[in-house]
Amino acid sequence: MWKTGLLLLFWGLLTSSELQQEATKPEPRNQPPSGKLDFGYVPQGVYKTLAYYEPGVIGILFHMVHAFLYVVQPNPFPEDLVVKVAKDKFGAIQSEYQKPENIVLTLQAIYYETGFMVCAVLGLLFMVLLPLVGLFFCLCRCCENCGGEMHQRQRKNAECQRGLLTTLLFATSLIITAGVLCAYAANQNLSSQLKGMKSLVSSNLKDLQTFANETPTQIDYLIAQYATAKYTVISDLDNVGPLLGGNIHVELGTEVCPALDGVLRMAGAMRETKEALENVSVSLEVLQEATGKLHFNLSLVRSSLNRTLNDPGCSDEDSDATTAQLCRSIHSSLAQLHVSANFTRLPDVNNQLESVNQVLKTDLSNIIQKGFSSFNGTPGMVSDQMRTVVEGARGMLDVISTNISSFSKVFPLHSSLANFTNFISHTQSKIEDSYPEIDQIDFYRWICCIGLCCMVVLILAFNFLAILCGTMGYDKHASPTTRGCVSNTGGTLLMAGVGFSFLFSWILMGVVTATFLVGGNLEKLVCEPFHTKQLFKVLDTPHLVNPEWRNFIPGYMYNDSDLDLTVESFYSNCKNNRSLYSAMRLDKVFNVTTLLNSSLYTKEVVKMFDSVKIDLRGIVLLESEGKQSLIDFSETGVAEINYAAYLEEVNKGVTQVDLLSYANELEAQTDLMPKGPLQTSLKGHANSLRQIHSQLVIPMEQAMSTLNQSIRLLERTASDLPNKITDVLKSIEAAQYLISQNATHVVIQETEKYKQTIVGYFRQYIEWVRTSLTMEVAACKPFSNIVDTVEIVACSFLVDSLNTFWFGLGCCALFLLPSIILSVKLAKFYRRMDTEDVYDDIETIPMKTIPAYDTMTRFPRASAPPRHIDW
Repeated sequence: MWKTGLLLLFWGLLTSSELQQEATKPEPRNQPPSGKLDFGYVPQGVYKTLAYYEPGVIGILFHMVHAFLYVVQPNPFPEDLVVKVAKDKFGAIQSEYQKPENIVLTLQAIYYETGFMVCAVLGLLFMVLLPLVGLFFCLCRCCENCGGEMHQRQRKNAECQRGLLTTLLFATSLIITAGVLCAYAANQNLSSQLKGMKSLVSSNLKDLQTFANETPTQIDYLIAQYATAKYTVISDLDNVGPLLGGNIHVELGTEVCPALDGVLRMAGAMRETKEALENVSVSLEVLQEATGKLHFNLSLVRSSLNRTLNDPGCSDEDSDATTAQLCRSIHSSLAQLHVSANFTRLPDVNNQLESVNQVLKTDLSNIIQKGFSSFNGTPGMVSDQMRTVVEGARGMLDVISTNISSFSKVFPLHSSLANFTNFISHTQSKIEDSYPEIDQIDFYRWICCIGLCCMVVLILAFNFLAILCGTMGYDKHASPTTRGCVSNTGGTLLMAGVGFSFLFSWILMGVVTATFLVGGNLEKLVCEPFHTKQLFKVLDTPHLVNPEWRNFIPGYMYNDSDLDLTVESFYSNCKNNRSLYSAMRLDKVFNVTTLLNSSLYTKEVVKMFDSVKIDLRGIVLLESEGKQSLIDFSETGVAEINYAAYLEEVNKGVTQVDLLSYANELEAQTDLMPKGPLQTSLKGHANSLRQIHSQLVIPMEQAMSTLNQSIRLLERTASDLPNKITDVLKSIEAAQYLISQNATHVVIQETEKYKQTIVGYFRQYIEWVRTSLTMEVAACKPFSNIVDTVEIVACSFLVDSLNTFWFGLGCCALFLLPSIILSVKLAKFYRRMDTEDVYDDIETIPMKTIPAYDTMTRFPRASAPPRHIDW
């Protein structure tokens, strides 16, 4: 029954309880979102259990015990032996122990337990022999043997023996004291760790409660985040024009925009041609008129200069030779005062200008702008044609939302978790109810351990008091028969300690042997293999629990023992706080990959987009009127203008000589002449030339510059004009054909990209859900914490304390042997003897008054205490 409930719980962890999705849905976005969705972070419960134990100072004792156990049992963990024993379940070995394989198995076990068995045998011998030795020792002393005779031989090294024995007994007692302190510390540590055990158990149960409470919240969050994908899709559907239509516009624009730009440049060329023709017409008219005036004025200047140069001052024999020479030079230069360019023979461009004006009556720029507007209206056209698909997709989103939300109703998650929570509460209540009983048992255990320690303490008290009394009551001048009461008391205490040692030591050794066998084997067979994970390998041994099961967890839970789910993998995954779904391989029961197949939710949306037919034939790039305008422009006769004749005349210059330079030179020559009417007249002609230059030549030069620029512009424009216009028309026709006939490929390509973007949102959501389920939802850290807590309580609290206790107590029991021997020997030096040794040779005795009685009674070998005070 509990197995079914556990499966339901694990299965239910993957779905949600009834979710009020509309209460948590995000606001729709107005702007087109980016392709990457942000689903936030799955809410995580805070597990408070810290499954870690640091023993502190007592850890030194724990390490000493571990080292001792390694010396006793250095063999590695017998994994194969444990597996064989576990598979046979001990029954076959007990009933058929004579089989060779069982004998081998038994020998292997004995070999592994050799160290423990040797120590156990020694302990048993100690338990049996020590009471017998004590019994015989007492009988022997009663017969005044074994040191029971109250007589002590006097030796020269008696003082040295006394000091040595005292020192050895004191050192032995110190070692026993250390042992009993070790045992007492272990006893107290075990009792004090009960509080830590209670807090650990309580923390683990609280973590299980947190696990049970947080899991539905986490799965509700996963389902609620469908709204993020949903409203992102809705936003993209609302912006289908800018997204899909915009991409189509960009793709088609690589050919359409250059074609329209070519037409737009040609329209600009038309306007520039008109302006250039107007400039040529005006400039030509100005130049023709100015040329006549310039010719007339230059003729007047030449005539005037001829008359001046015919003055007798230039030709008279009495005139200055220099003047005459200057006059002849000036006269010879008059031929340069003529107009150079003849603009009257150049034809006008009125016909071409009229033709261009006629062409410009059609507003080609406006027509082109209409083409741009029509092409730029692609997003709106796509939006209008996709309206039905968008509405259908919106309805499909609601259906998908309903399907996803309905998953929570498939499995009884709340009831499973409620049962699990009740089980935890019931378990916690039972554990807490058992605390008083545990405390009582621990109290009795503590009392027993304290009683054992008190046995040792009693012996130690006798030893230390005896050493104190013997040392304080020591008188080096006193003979064995005259020792004081304090020294005699010390000897008596030593013998009392010996008696109690014989009484208690075998009990102590019995307790040590029993606890050693239990605690040592638990450490070597359970705790140590757990730390090295060898214990997991034993538990994960194929066919261990059931001969038909390869792995017992999936075999028991899912009836599929071949599934790769082991105790070690489950523990390791939970230790790393992985999801229970991945740790328990719940995909065997509830395959999320199949359930969360995005095609289940998007196939209808894909069908809708696959049926999309976007028609762009309504886009007209260039109307027929605009095309005709281009054709008419090529026939305006601009190419028929005689550009060579214009450029020839323009390049000639206005006059044959620069009038300003000529006037300056004339004036310079005149300055060389003597002052007089001739000089004055020539300077007047020079000023006339300057005036002609400023009033006629400069305006003509400006007009010629304008004419030159306009003619060159017209020449460039007219160069291969028909072919240029033909290329523009071909480009626009190709672009129009692309939109009207061949845009299907672009439309399909961009529609597919848009569809994949929409479907990608669902895939992102599904992948996020899958990843969250396998990594974050229902993190099973509490389960590994429970295992770690059991290990801490069993090994660190109980086994280590138990092993440290027997280690200290065993040390005490062993050192009671030398304590007994030393105490018996030292008692001879503390107690008052009945007889003592005397000298046989009377010559060696000081001369004193000797009483008159028998020499045999006066000088016995071992005599009674003297009857005279000065003996």
